[in-house]
Amino acid sequence: MPSVTHEALVELFKNRPTLAAEMLHDALGHPVPAFTEARVEASDLTEIVPSDRRADVIVVLLVGEPQGPAMAIVVEVQLGVDPDKPYVWPVYVTQTRARHRCPTWLLAVTVDAEIARWCARSIDMGHPGLTLTPLVLGPAGVPVVTDAEQAKAAPEVVVLSAMAHGQSEAAEGIGVAFLAALAGLDEERRTLYWDLVLSSMNEAARRTLEAMMKSGYEYQSEFARSYVAKGMEKGIEKGREEGLREGLLKAKAQAVLAFLEARGLDIPAEVRERVLASTDIAELDGWVRRAAVINDARELLVPTGS
Repeated sequence: MPSVTHEALVELFKNRPTLAAEMLHDALGHPVPAFTEARVEASDLTEIVPSDRRADVIVVLLVGEPQGPAMAIVVEVQLGVDPDKPYVWPVYVTQTRARHRCPTWLLAVTVDAEIARWCARSIDMGHPGLTLTPLVLGPAGVPVVTDAEQAKAAPEVVVLSAMAHGQSEAAEGIGVAFLAALAGLDEERRTLYWDLVLSSMNEAARRTLEAMMKSGYEYQSEFARSYVAKGMEKGIEKGREEGLREGLLKAKAQAVLAFLEARGLDIPAEVRERVLASTDIAELDGWVRRAAVINDARELLVPTGS
């Protein structure tokens, strides 16, 4: 029986068909062909294989006019060791290749470093010269997304980032970046992604996100329902948006200070006051990133390039 985490990861790749290609190219450094559309195709392979075979997600990259397949990507979410996978994964690749008549890659996705190492082992097919080495997206390959604009442009990437790095020092920055992406999501994705991000966060990061909620927003799924409640008057909706912005500013400021404290840096009163008084989201985003690398909290306020 697939776990909730397994199904959630599968949904990320289904909801954003370009995600598999983006992770192969941006995170793992494997060039993919230029394409005009990425389409999720049927992953049921039982019509070809006698026994029941179903990959998690199959994405086909399309190009040209009329559109034709340039590459297929078989995405397999793996959360544990499964001795059957070295036997069924080659089937997924060869049958997908036969169905779509194009180069086909296997991308194994996991949020566990040890499982990532297991997935990356080459599969000897027993035929001379025929070996399948899965491409693996593990925690080390998932980008750390703390930029609000990047999160809004690719919500699934920031959710994946939270699942991979939610227990690290970067968790708070990832969480507050995700908050910026909430408004652009439909209700179903907003509810699912909020639950995923919150459940992936460490205790300090959860406290930061909960601080943002003090403006009247409810927790988890109730948050999503209250945010998109039908019949909401424009004035109330505007007030909620302003409350969201205020909460986001506060959460980002707290994330900056938490980063500095986690690194054992003393925070002078003038630095703390300046951070908490900021009303510039872009400025706070920059401070979140700088807080991870500076050696003196006062350096935070020194203009870049000075």
